[in-house]
Amino acid sequence: MSTIVKTRLDEPVSCHDDLVKYQLRNIRPRDQWGVGVEVEKLVVDRQTGQAAEFSRIEALLSHLESAGGWQGQREAGRLIALMGESSSVTLEPGGQLELSGKLCTDLCCCQRDLSRHVRRIDSAARPLGLAFLGLGVHPITPLQDIDWLPKPRYAIMREYMLRTGDLGQHMMKLSAGLQVNLDFCDEADCMDKIRTGQLLAPLFYALFANSPLMNGKPSGFLSTRGEIWARTDPDRSGIILELFRPGAGLSSYVDYALDVPMYFILRQGHLIDLTRRRFSFRRYLSEGFEDFRPTLADWDLHLSTLFPEVRLRPQIELRSADSLPPHLAMAVAALAKGLMYDDEARYQVAKLLDPGDDAQRMEVYRNSWRLGLRTPCGNHTLREVACELLAVAREVLRRVGPRDCPCGSEARFLDGIEEVAHSGVTLAERLLQDWQGAPEQRLAALLTHCAYPENSPGEFCL
Repeated sequence: MSTIVKTRLDEPVSCHDDLVKYQLRNIRPRDQWGVGVEVEKLVVDRQTGQAAEFSRIEALLSHLESAGGWQGQREAGRLIALMGESSSVTLEPGGQLELSGKLCTDLCCCQRDLSRHVRRIDSAARPLGLAFLGLGVHPITPLQDIDWLPKPRYAIMREYMLRTGDLGQHMMKLSAGLQVNLDFCDEADCMDKIRTGQLLAPLFYALFANSPLMNGKPSGFLSTRGEIWARTDPDRSGIILELFRPGAGLSSYVDYALDVPMYFILRQGHLIDLTRRRFSFRRYLSEGFEDFRPTLADWDLHLSTLFPEVRLRPQIELRSADSLPPHLAMAVAALAKGLMYDDEARYQVAKLLDPGDDAQRMEVYRNSWRLGLRTPCGNHTLREVACELLAVAREVLRRVGPRDCPCGSEARFLDGIEEVAHSGVTLAERLLQDWQGAPEQRLAALLTHCAYPENSPGEFCL
């Protein structure tokens, strides 16, 4: 998530209302709303396309740390993250490199932050023979050949994943996404945006589908990442249907989170594993655990282990898009801002994407990562819906965006993905068309498709 300073987390928690009030700490007036972008990238060997070993990724972080501007974070003596004044560089369980950008008032600021990050990592990576892919799932290296990040949190999670689904460890080690964080001004605004974000989930899977390969061959899905998430852990991922009920509020989200089994709590720098007990936060709130009693820090940590399509931690986080090639990385944020920060735009999303029935909502959702823009949605397809909502978002961004942005109108960030929507051919389908020939030809096609920092002229403004 985008770097936000959280305070008073040592406060004890005694009741349900304490948890609701914690979520309301994060309201912002409309004139202070920002956008945060998190971009995950697969780190690979430039010559083979295979996943890079952790030792080489650690060397990359070390180089970035020595260049200044970052404070390294270590666990068990290993460098696993870099913290900056307003952003961070972290690693996912399989070594995926993530920039959690600073909270920006406009998309041009987000783009500049990403541009600086890309220049820095590319400069550090080339001597190490590393490259970065904007792709939703690692296309070549098998699960067992990818190193685990040496982090106690992931050691606990990976064992638990074996008991909750058949692709949980694939999610941890193979997948990469692009998340967008958004603000809200009160409870009603928050819930309206969460519902809108959930309605947008199938559209985001279809429009930004960019993971058609796994283990070196087509997987049968345009967003394999979507299928992986669907088979990870039904307790903590997917759509929260209860939030579509009349009268659902922040209390409903808290109820959902309270019933998800806990992974762990943190005391004196050490994680205490709770996964063998299927111990919910609701039970923890009622009984405690051994001599421990819940705090807001425990709650905040628990919220970080929930992975629904739209998450509240502490902002509204949209999580459905695959990682994308660099020239499209800002398109997700642009579409999210254009559709989520305008009341009429949210109404149009509901009009086009909400059938009003859970079974139909889930049918569109589950088809989206398999059929992409061809997914039926009522009397239309997601391609037709995408074209209409892209036009809505473009008009909003032109109307409300900053007028002095050196990159030009924020609507320009929609250009590339608008072409995808109008063509009806997803990024995944384009990669599949080029995935042929000898291994070196496939690697060349892969790098052309999504390697950082290759980009269209002017795409990275300074």
